[in-house]
Formats: sequence, C-alpha cells, structure tokens
Amino acid sequence: MAKKERSIHTCSECGYSSPKWLGRCPECGSWGTLELGQTQPATSTVTSLTPRSPAVPITQVSATTSAAVTTGIGELDRVLGQGIIPGSVVLLAGEPGVGKSTLLLEVAAGWARQGRTALYVTAEESAGQVRLRAERTGAVIDTLYLAAESNLDVVFGHVEQLNPSLLIVDSVQTMSASGVEGVSGGVAQSRAVTAALTTLAKTRGLPVLLVGHVTKDGNVAGPRVLEHLVDVVLNFEGDRHTSLRMLRGIKNRFGATDEVGCFEQQSDGIHEVPDPSGLFLSHREDTPDGTAVMVSMDGVRPILAEVQALMVKTTAKNPRRAVTGLDSTRVPMVLAVLMARAGHDTSDRDAYVATVGGMKIFEPASDLAVALATASAIKGIPLPPQTVVIGEVGLAGEIRRVPNLRRRLQEAARLGYTRAIVPDGERVEIPGMKVTYIKDIASALAEVKLGS
Repeated sequence: MAKKERSIHTCSECGYSSPKWLGRCPECGSWGTLELGQTQPATSTVTSLTPRSPAVPITQVSATTSAAVTTGIGELDRVLGQGIIPGSVVLLAGEPGVGKSTLLLEVAAGWARQGRTALYVTAEESAGQVRLRAERTGAVIDTLYLAAESNLDVVFGHVEQLNPSLLIVDSVQTMSASGVEGVSGGVAQSRAVTAALTTLAKTRGLPVLLVGHVTKDGNVAGPRVLEHLVDVVLNFEGDRHTSLRMLRGIKNRFGATDEVGCFEQQSDGIHEVPDPSGLFLSHREDTPDGTAVMVSMDGVRPILAEVQALMVKTTAKNPRRAVTGLDSTRVPMVLAVLMARAGHDTSDRDAYVATVGGMKIFEPASDLAVALATASAIKGIPLPPQTVVIGEVGLAGEIRRVPNLRRRLQEAARLGYTRAIVPDGERVEIPGMKVTYIKDIASALAEVKLGS
C-alpha cells in the first residue's frame, strides 16, 4: 500500500516550511510568500548508515589542516581573521556596482601570484568582460583560470579537471542545479546550489568564495538558509558618491565579527587602505572655525574623523537642522543642550553639521565634537590646533565616558595630535599627549576658550 503523502508550503523569502498554507510567514513575517512545493511521505523509516570513517579522539585530530592561508590582501585577511581557512565557504554580499566582482577578481589574482591555482566562475558576465576587467586591474596571470558557466554540474567538472586551490563563484543567485525545480535565484535553487558548494568545499578542503546579491533593505537576497550554510558572511558597502568601500563581517566561524576592512575604488581597481584616517581629515596648516576632530570606533578599529559645523542667521520661524554623516536625532539634542546648559543661542540660526570624506558616525562619542564645532562656528574662534575631543553629552550637560578611550587616544597620538579633551573618569597616559579631563559642557567650552 502506497504511503500517504502530504503537501509542504515553503516561504520564498526565508525558506520556512509548513504543512499547511499560511497567510503570513511565522519566521520572517512576510505576507503571501508561502508557496506549495514538493510533497513528502507522512511517515519515514529510520535506517542506520555505515560512516565513511570512524570517529577519532579529538587529540588525534590535526589542527594544521585548518590553518589560515593569506589572500595577499591585508584588509581582507583582517576581516576574515588571518586569511582563508581551507574548506571554508565565504559569502560576500553587497549592492550592485559596489565592486564585489572586482574585489574577488583581485583576490583570485593575488592567490595566483603566490603560485596557486584559482578558478573564477562567472555566471553574470561573459569571459571577455572579465578579461577586460582583469587587464584594467592587472589580474592577467597564467594560474588564474576563468569559466563562464551557470550550470553547477559543469562547474564541478571544471573543478575535477583543474583541481584548483581556490574557487570563486559569481554569483550564487545565477547558478542552477540540475534536478531541482524552480528558477535561478529562487528558494529551492539557491539552497541546492549553496548546499552542493558547501559539500564540495568540506570534502575537498577547497575554500569557496561566493558573491551574493542583496535586497533593497540591504539583506542577503534569497532564503536565510544561505547565511546558515556558509561559514563566513561579509558585507561590502560603500556610497556611490565616494570612492571609500568598507568590508564588514556579519558572521564568522573562524574569527571576530567586529573587524572592518577599508578599501578605495579607483580606475585601476580596488585598493586596500591600511590607514583610513587620512581620508576623513582635511589637511590644512591652519584650523578653521567650526571644525573639531574626534576618534570614532568602527568595530575595534579607531578612525579619526572631522566634524564641521556652519551656523547661519535665519529669519525663519523654525531654523533648519541639516545633518550629513551623523545621527540626525542626536545633533539637534546636542544643540539644545548647548543652548540650555552653556548659553549659546542657536534658536535664530540654521545649523549645517557634517562629516568630511563620506565618514558616517552614529556613536554618541561624537557629541562633544558636534558641540565644540558648533560653538566654534558661532564664536568664529577655531579650536586649538592638534586637538581631539571625545565624549558623550547628556541632557544635563554632563560629559559621559566612552569605551575604548585608550585605543582612541593612541591612534590620535600616532597621527601627531598632542592634546585631547575627554570625559572625566578613566585616567589614560599617552606619551607626547596632554589629556584634559572635563565633567560638563561648560568646562569643555572654557577649556578651548569658547565659553559664553
């Protein structure tokens, strides 16, 4: 007697499965995304399988097989931990045009320059298009192989023939697996392709780098199961109006997820920026009014940033507050504290507050820089040269402590800054730097001679 089968409904957004149709997915909350999929038997028989290899004591497992291999790109190795782990699967996501393909092509070229074989599979572009990009970025190397394929079975055939030590697939949403229903990029196909590539990586000890698309919300496109299958998820982000690109770790089974890699996109490719602070500072001999320098923490990386403020008289009933690169909800609060606790009237002025170089700062440690830059713009008096200011401003006018103060000041001292104004509390001694501790906004303004 044939076994009774039941229908399975699968969410097209996250891959959640349900035996019955639901209007809203319980996993991701999307409406109308559960679709009828393949049926499966209502009952199953449990059978025992003979393992391929016996279990061994952990003391007999070699750790050298999981040693990281450097890619030749220091900023990428920083985010990955120390490099690429053999047998790992890395998913690189980012918006269209941000430079994902260019970055991975340079990774493949750096891998090939070390005498290793790399296979770059492109399913979105032709081989000629990739060759032109390789000529522009200097990635034409004999041990870098290129295949324009979208069929996963053919890709596996290339791997068997070449036996590469690195495989790059661009992109996972455009690959298709035979015998699996659905179109490329769909839930079933994306899950099957990623699962097959993950199995290939683990069985052969082959590191695999995948390119992933993102949705309009900035999340990895396709079912969330992709992020669970892979070992590392990286997000490559950047502003269309600037050349700066930031590589952030979202998931990393082999290292921390708070590291950040900095890159700059140029006409001849994407170049790493080991010292990004110079991109966010205006190098002038004299310091103009309305400018303050602070040290921001991007993950565990300290980066110096410049905050600029411009205060313009207005006749409008409601003065304008234009904010770029900062938290648009905190800047008006800092201006209100500056007026109520320090006597600097900003009610009749339009305020334009921005960062330099496309830097984005959303941590409260930038409050003091915003306050002093605004007061400097109102008074027309610049802050003392070679001075950094760090601190969170409270509604009572107090200056609150911020984390990683020592690391911030060490980075400022390395770049030649000799004076720092920081919250009172943690005492830090930095060679060659005078550190001034303040308790409230009025003391900070008095320290730089901007008091009311």
